[in-house]
Amino acid sequence: MLNDISFSIKQGEFVTLCGISGSGKSTLLRQIKPALAPHGVKKGTIKFNNTELSQISFREQSEKIGFVQQSPDQQIVTDKVWHELAFGLESLGLPNNVINRRVAETATFFGLQSVFDCEVSQLSGGQKQLLNLASVMAMQPELLLLDEPTSQLDPIAANEFLSCLKKVNRELGTTVIITEHRLDDIIPISDRVLVLENGCLISDDTPQKTGNNLKKAGSACFLSLPAPMRIWDAVSGGESECPITISQGKQWLDDYSVKHELRLLDDEIIPPCKRIAIQLKNVWFRYEKSSPDIISGLNLDVKYGEFLCVIGGNGTGKSTLLSLINGNNKPYRGNVNSDKELCLTLPQNPQTLLNGKTVLETLNEVFEGTKLSKAEREERLKKAVSICGLEKLLLRHPFDLSGGEMQKTALAKLLLLKPKILLLDEPTKGLDSAFKEVFAKIIQRLTAAGTAVVMVSHDLEFCAKNAHRCALMFNGEIVANDTPRNFFSSNSFYVTAASRMSRGIIKGAVTAEDVIYCCTGKRR
Repeated sequence: MLNDISFSIKQGEFVTLCGISGSGKSTLLRQIKPALAPHGVKKGTIKFNNTELSQISFREQSEKIGFVQQSPDQQIVTDKVWHELAFGLESLGLPNNVINRRVAETATFFGLQSVFDCEVSQLSGGQKQLLNLASVMAMQPELLLLDEPTSQLDPIAANEFLSCLKKVNRELGTTVIITEHRLDDIIPISDRVLVLENGCLISDDTPQKTGNNLKKAGSACFLSLPAPMRIWDAVSGGESECPITISQGKQWLDDYSVKHELRLLDDEIIPPCKRIAIQLKNVWFRYEKSSPDIISGLNLDVKYGEFLCVIGGNGTGKSTLLSLINGNNKPYRGNVNSDKELCLTLPQNPQTLLNGKTVLETLNEVFEGTKLSKAEREERLKKAVSICGLEKLLLRHPFDLSGGEMQKTALAKLLLLKPKILLLDEPTKGLDSAFKEVFAKIIQRLTAAGTAVVMVSHDLEFCAKNAHRCALMFNGEIVANDTPRNFFSSNSFYVTAASRMSRGIIKGAVTAEDVIYCCTGKRR
């Protein structure tokens, strides 16, 4: 999995570790936290503060090396916010007066005073992940490891989390190593970027130089770089200084527009769809009689052959909407009409679909009880495995896969059944940009065959580039609903990086490809 990797990190550095799915990022990160390291054959040495990690006591490792996981709910162990802040300190056996002081300081630093006495279950996804970070930092670690901590957060909550992480690094001097796929906001605050590919370290450099390193190496990870870097490379060919942030990109694009004539964008091409697949009329839903409404008077139509993306903050009712469409929940008022027999859902946690001892066994499970011939089963299996790139994973245990590889396997399992309505809950979470392009083609193939696809997502770039229609949920309602270009051009905060960079310079540009076309006339 990892092959002859060597690097050193200075105290106080902010380092981003990136690479395509399955490149070894999480495996490498967990080697630095022995309690979480996967079993296997290991060669070489890892030193922390000039001492070999294996020689450091478990207590000191727990205290000095903090770890924040991908899923906010998987790391929380208590019922209340203040309990969670104190849990690690109590585990270390610290005196009560020390615990009380650290908890108070930490809650103040992270702005958790307003939720200090709240039940953890009442927190949003962003607040839970911030609580995880605060609970780790209460132990005053010297090194903080984070494994895709924003993957389940909406864009606004993710930005708030990263701003807090930057504050931890800059003001407390804590060394940070973070793995991420969403690099637009993380690379600008990084001191260094390490890039893994096939278990090897192919680049270790500053953010500005990383782009050129990946281009020379022909790495698919280049597609994951921030929009300003990709646009600058495509338009300037690597000349001038590479912009990293949105503001730098905007200034560079403004200077470029003064010297060059920019093209107008072509009209959006949205395939016409007529027959309704899903219809919700004045739908209201709450989980308990005494609880508040999660869905409030929602109306929505989705047609066969259409790809609808639903975005919005954590806790606005997006996943609940999918549960109403597939029939897992029933509204207490209003009507939901959809073909539930042909409706399949890819859940936010793909592990719930991965039951076999191997990937191959997991995929074959879907054929149990069906009347398909052996030849038809083999043909479907071969096609799904090829589409999702699972050829090398078939004999692996599903739980040994990376997050992105799990998503691919779960998606392949659903494709074997040829759904007419496909519901996707955060499907691009943990996927690298290269496979996102493959995933987009899978959806295009499905919609062209008449499948209705509804995707709940925080991945604004993917939605802007591939959706037929985008909808914004707020407070249990659909408050905006339009084609991608009209939708993102009208938003102020739920916008893509390319839109923020080009606003006021190129009318209607919402993807990096839009900006590149207006500058060069080329479609990438």
